Amino acid sequence: MRWKKTVPVIAAAIAGACIALAAFALTRGSSTDAALASASIGSSGSSQPAQHRGTILNADGVTVEIVLSEKADDARLIVYPSVNGQPVNSGVSVRAVLTRFDGTTENIPFVAAGDRFTSTQPIAKPHVFDATIEVTRNGKPARFAYSRADGTVTLSPQQTQAAGIELQKAGPANIASTVQMPGEIRFNEDRTAHVVPRVAGIVERVAVSVGENVSKGQLLAVIASTDLADRRSELLTAERRLAATQTLYERERTLWQERISAEQDYLQAQVQLREAQIVTENARQKLSALNAAVNRGPLNQYELRAPFAGTIVAKHATAGEAITADANLFTLSDLSTVWAEIAVPAQHLNDVRVGREATVNATAFDSTSGGQIAYVGSLLGEQTRSAPARVVLPNPDRVWRPGMFVNVSVNAGQQSVPVAISDDAVQDINGVPTVFVGSSKGFVAQSVKTGRKDNRVVEVLSGLRAGQQYVAANSFVLKAELGKGSAEEE
Repeated sequence: MRWKKTVPVIAAAIAGACIALAAFALTRGSSTDAALASASIGSSGSSQPAQHRGTILNADGVTVEIVLSEKADDARLIVYPSVNGQPVNSGVSVRAVLTRFDGTTENIPFVAAGDRFTSTQPIAKPHVFDATIEVTRNGKPARFAYSRADGTVTLSPQQTQAAGIELQKAGPANIASTVQMPGEIRFNEDRTAHVVPRVAGIVERVAVSVGENVSKGQLLAVIASTDLADRRSELLTAERRLAATQTLYERERTLWQERISAEQDYLQAQVQLREAQIVTENARQKLSALNAAVNRGPLNQYELRAPFAGTIVAKHATAGEAITADANLFTLSDLSTVWAEIAVPAQHLNDVRVGREATVNATAFDSTSGGQIAYVGSLLGEQTRSAPARVVLPNPDRVWRPGMFVNVSVNAGQQSVPVAISDDAVQDINGVPTVFVGSSKGFVAQSVKTGRKDNRVVEVLSGLRAGQQYVAANSFVLKAELGKGSAEEE
């Protein structure tokens, strides 16, 4: 019968090896119940098979199988109590105290359903906790220790230092609040003109092309105009009449001073001189209104010149074409400055104000420029319920072209938030913003809800409390290590 004595020894050796392997698996925080059972304290194992693939624990004559049901956003603790291998539910109640990795505790009540007891509330992630589960049967309590360490990464101090991992405490901070809106580059309308000839006629010559840079006063086109010829003739006639009247006035004044002619003749000559002066000045002002030279070339030749320095962005003139006095022959724009126009939603009107700094980023290529809000409309659009606003941008290198789409960020000032962390600390894990938090069980991947942010810090709305330690630098190392652990478990 020696082989009967050998069986318990072999079984004990196998059990010891399993416990060692389970302890090794804890290095990355395995999510399997078998591994987590080895982390339980104050309980004894059992050779009874786990019918529900859970953790079996014994205490005070009561056996429990504990399972954490893994359902999306609704994980629950389930306890199957039994005595001598038989399920019991009569005269049995179950409750638990769950202590999370950050020290917070939760009282978890259970409700009976057949041979199992299910927690009445879901167990929120991360599933890193120590739970004391109390099963009371006929007034006698039995307590079981149950632990989980899902989604944890354990590194030695040497590994932590080598990876450059730095811990900081979450806490209040001032965040530079910004409002981001799409926009479009437009011409600076204060420096854009539709150049018209002011006289009707025939285009004789066009001196510039689209895209050409011109200086102030540069010739744009030559126009033959009968209207201009009439006005110049009118001025020449008035000037000659004025000269004759001036001569007559001086002669009559001399004769009157020498008492040769009557004073009436002198006064009449004086009136005629003043009338001639008025007629001449009127003819000269008519030509000035046309921006036409008084005496330059043929009488019918009109030279259309640039009113200021800029770029010809549109041309509607061709040699031989008949034009009217109000025809738009050229569009001239000074592109040294442009407008970034945006539509400001009603909820952001208090943040977007005249004088506030704004940053404009091109969407098509890497280019950034800064400016100030120069205008915010007083009325909201009936369809968009937004107000127009614009930023005046310097454009010395002509990088910003009208029609280009941009993103505009407006500095809305500093705002204080109760909990903030370094922007580099946030990692995207399965599409969820996640922060690694330091704990006694290792680094825990804690999902968070973020709010406002700037280029330094980001606000945490939930998932992290002020004073908690988190990984502020090189958290991507832990993300990679966590990914390795998940791949190995699969």
